[in-house]
Amino acid sequence: MFKSKRQRRVAGDILTYVVLFTLAGFCLGPMVWMFLTSLKPEADIVTSEMQYVPRHVTFENYVAIWTQSNFPVLITNSLIVTTITVAICVVAGTLAAYAFARITFRGRNNIMLGYLLVRMFPAVMMIIPLYVMMRTVGLVDSRFGLALAYTSFLLPLFVWMLKGFFDAAPKELESAARIDGSTRLGAMVRIVLPLARNGLVASSVFIAIAAWNEFIFALMLTTGQGSRTWPVGLQLMVGEFQLPWGVLAAGGILSILPVMLLFAIVQRAMVQGLTAGAIKG
Repeated sequence: MFKSKRQRRVAGDILTYVVLFTLAGFCLGPMVWMFLTSLKPEADIVTSEMQYVPRHVTFENYVAIWTQSNFPVLITNSLIVTTITVAICVVAGTLAAYAFARITFRGRNNIMLGYLLVRMFPAVMMIIPLYVMMRTVGLVDSRFGLALAYTSFLLPLFVWMLKGFFDAAPKELESAARIDGSTRLGAMVRIVLPLARNGLVASSVFIAIAAWNEFIFALMLTTGQGSRTWPVGLQLMVGEFQLPWGVLAAGGILSILPVMLLFAIVQRAMVQGLTAGAIKG
């Protein structure tokens, strides 16, 4: 009987590892393939026989996209727009999430439901109204205007996520700070925010990734190189009679490096924040 249980446990462990490795290969496979493609010369990419490993490793695709295109400008625009979007969401979203978590007022549930309804509609439905509004105030084809457009559909997500972490913070500590003479804003900054720090980091990372990879709004609301972001720039490299697979793959690898760097910096805080939210739920 003991041997049978042990065999079942070993079989279960083997099955678990097989499933995990399969999922990991399914998720990482396209990225590995893109990296290998970026190291191939153009003549070795479109061939009659499949070549998984580059026969001739070259970095000409990286040199081409960095020197022969506006990729540095596109990456800079994406960094600026993403930073502005995250800054607006952190400032406005933190105050809003705290108000929803701590203050009882008329219509609170309806407003939160409205935030949820905003996320239910496709973002493409908001493009025409946003374009008309931004053209009226002169924010079309500007990085700040694009950041405001991103904020319109990312701020509700940030508020919903952060409100759960504020709800998990003990109200007794905040009440004690208020009794000692602290203002509500001071109690939020000194007591609540340190307790919800990991949740704030996790929410900010999700917003940053969504803003970094956004394509539809950037395509419709930008027309010049001064504000165009990297997803639009990569798409515009596809011509009617040419498809530079190697250059596109190199651009994809270069574009995910900032995201990987961000994860490396905030990985621990982000995992702790997501785990805390999962335990609370």
